[in-house]
Amino acid sequence: MKRFVQLGALILVLCLAVPALSMELDEAKSRLDAAKQQGLVGETPTGYLEVVRAEGNAQGIVDAINKARRDEYARIAEKYDIPVTQVETVAGQKALNKTPPGQLILVDGEWVKK
Repeated sequence: MKRFVQLGALILVLCLAVPALSMELDEAKSRLDAAKQQGLVGETPTGYLEVVRAEGNAQGIVDAINKARRDEYARIAEKYDIPVTQVETVAGQKALNKTPPGQLILVDGEWVKK
């Protein structure tokens, strides 16, 4: 019976945690979009974000999103048994291609508006 109660408590915690994580991710994406539009953050060909202008919480946003990306790239690399660097390169190219006009991307070491 004790085991059943522990399992029930674990399920309850997970049910409450998943929406909270989803809300945190949505909030991070919203902040990222705003930072990109303000020219604080840009996409790089490495598949990660970099701070262009250190204002506000730009570094915190970059760190949070890059951690999530790093985790996802590692998951994909493991699933397909390929190097993480290969996933990063493909993801970086996709991110550069998907960046809307007016936002910053890193090209040959220089920040340029797409």
